[in-house]
Amino acid sequence: MTDEAPEHRIRIVLAKLGLDGHDRGLKVVARILRDAGMEVIFLGIRQTTSSIIAAVEQEDADAVGLSMHNAGHLTLGPKMVKALADADIDVPVIIGGIVPPEDEVELLNGGVAVVLGPGASAEEVVESVRAAVISANA
Repeated sequence: MTDEAPEHRIRIVLAKLGLDGHDRGLKVVARILRDAGMEVIFLGIRQTTSSIIAAVEQEDADAVGLSMHNAGHLTLGPKMVKALADADIDVPVIIGGIVPPEDEVELLNGGVAVVLGPGASAEEVVESVRAAVISANA
């Protein structure tokens, strides 16, 4: 595959992993991605790795997007990456939300494809998802 858009419409599962109940940012991202032509499977808050994996399998998703607000990113991000690998599912995990810049490298080294902070523009969100999906399919 080239650096062009995938041949099919990108399907992404968006969720809040764990007990964090702040979902406004996730809803904004869902709208941004839908407006960009992606199909969004919105799971909402209080999801588990198992519920996210089930949605990825059932919906044949191309990526997982997680929103983090409760400082659990260093635990929950790698946990999701490992759970997908254990299920033999090769899709990128994209994390957005409140992630200190000094934690980004650890997340990326732990298998997270992209980390987006609260200042990310709509264009950056869309292009980061597209690039992660293209890279995963290369």
